[in-house]
Amino acid sequence: MRQYQALEELEKNIEYSFQKRTLLEQALTHRSAKGQHNERLEFLGDSILGFVTAAKLYDLFPQGDEGQLTRLRAKLVKEKTLAEIANELCLGDLLALGSGELKSGGFRRASILSDAFEAILGAVYLDGGLQSAEKVVHKLYENRYQSLSLTMAEKDPKTRLQEWLQSRNQELPQYEIVRSEGKDHNRTYWVSCKINQPKLETEGQGTSRRKAEQAAADKMMEQLSA
Repeated sequence: MRQYQALEELEKNIEYSFQKRTLLEQALTHRSAKGQHNERLEFLGDSILGFVTAAKLYDLFPQGDEGQLTRLRAKLVKEKTLAEIANELCLGDLLALGSGELKSGGFRRASILSDAFEAILGAVYLDGGLQSAEKVVHKLYENRYQSLSLTMAEKDPKTRLQEWLQSRNQELPQYEIVRSEGKDHNRTYWVSCKINQPKLETEGQGTSRRKAEQAAADKMMEQLSA
């Protein structure tokens, strides 16, 4: 009875009621559990999500080029985003998992949660067609669509620097940690970025090595563009 009510609540949250409830149950069944699992549905849902978000971005950003739209779609369909939506829907509480996955906390694992979300989209498609699946995606992504902008789709500084150098047949930049300060949970890094042609070196600072590298690469691009 409790499980039935939980599935009803999920249907209410995604604003779709299944004609075949077994499809929803399958979408929430991991391969570690007994019975039909959700891998095939996840495969289907992944394709549907990619198509629906691509079409939406095409309409939202008429000035966006292919690269920008591709990078924005990647933000929408990456595992972290899907797991966030799955958590908003409390899918972890509804998953059917084998004993091993239960003991290891599989109901909290991003990969399992994101797969279950995609499987639900696949189940909606089989139960109600593409239009129904599209409505569910747009309902769950509404706030995320509103927060998007083409500036978010710009290439990061490290990528831009690498492409600049490669286009001129030059060696890739070398990054090296100069120093770091602070405790593990609150550390600051300083990283140098060096290129050979022309011979330049910059230094960036950040709360992680990656952020410091990006800052150093950004300074390098400023010098090369000056």
